[in-house]
Amino acid sequence: MELYEKNGNILYILNVLKKYTDEEHKLSISELKEKIKEIYGEEIDPRTIRRNINLLKEKFGYDISTYNDNKIGYYITNDPETDFEPGEIRAIIDTFSYSTFIENRMAKEIIKKCKKLQTIYENKKIENYKVYSPRVKTNNIEVLKNIEDISNSIMNKNKIKFEYWKYHIVGNKIEKQIVTTPVVSPYAIIYERQQFYMIGIKEGKTEFFKYRLDRIKNLIELQNKITIKKTEKDIEKYAQTSAEVFSGTEEEIEAECDECLLEEIIESFGKTAKIEPINKEKFKVTLKANPLGFKIWSLRNLELVTVTSPKSLVEEIKKIIQEANKRYK
Repeated sequence: MELYEKNGNILYILNVLKKYTDEEHKLSISELKEKIKEIYGEEIDPRTIRRNINLLKEKFGYDISTYNDNKIGYYITNDPETDFEPGEIRAIIDTFSYSTFIENRMAKEIIKKCKKLQTIYENKKIENYKVYSPRVKTNNIEVLKNIEDISNSIMNKNKIKFEYWKYHIVGNKIEKQIVTTPVVSPYAIIYERQQFYMIGIKEGKTEFFKYRLDRIKNLIELQNKITIKKTEKDIEKYAQTSAEVFSGTEEEIEAECDECLLEEIIESFGKTAKIEPINKEKFKVTLKANPLGFKIWSLRNLELVTVTSPKSLVEEIKKIIQEANKRYK
């Protein structure tokens, strides 16, 4: 027991330094001694504390400011190569608070772990911090496991099989239904519009599809090897041009847009979109995208976008507008 307590001394000291000290909150040797006694119930001699702090500095490379340095007390600084800065922790917490791809209880657990990575003083700043997200989180607890399993399958170059669900109207209710159990060759995971998606090729097909990870259930890695080779350039091109996360054949599309949509065009369709100013108020965009996805995007921005090519898409949008006009008469 004595040996265990002796070996634990350096960890008691390190944990107290990490949790209770920073540049604005320095602790003297006597305060370190009291804090260790308070938290761990252990009495440590001041000389032992000094000796272990020197060991942490010289042998383990911790950046610890001492009384000799600042004439006040001891504190540990973050290692920029291994420790998160407060702003980085806050960004992670915000991401998991807002994101709809992760189940609520899991998000809270991850946030709890994040808070353990910083001092009590930083946690105090966000004690009453709340994020108000207007969107409902998924209740699929398999999302993080899906990320891990798909990543392993990509590394192993193995195909996967899973159940994929969608919402359906059944009578007077909206229900989740398993609509397919595909075998898929996975190539990449991307994050888009607060959701994770897998880019893959379904068995028997040759083109990419996107699958939302929160709609994947009971995923298993198969021993069947991926046979269709795709380069990073192929994957990047698809990820940049598959508008509105609809999969399928891409076509060259031209449209005239109001100037206020410039940033959204770049963010939604990538920097590969060719943009030509028409005047100060409008610009022309030429890009390759999935027609269904671009149609939905353009209808959502109906007052600001005029699709000019291809003709088939122009006629389809005209028909939709005409039918809508009839309904609103």
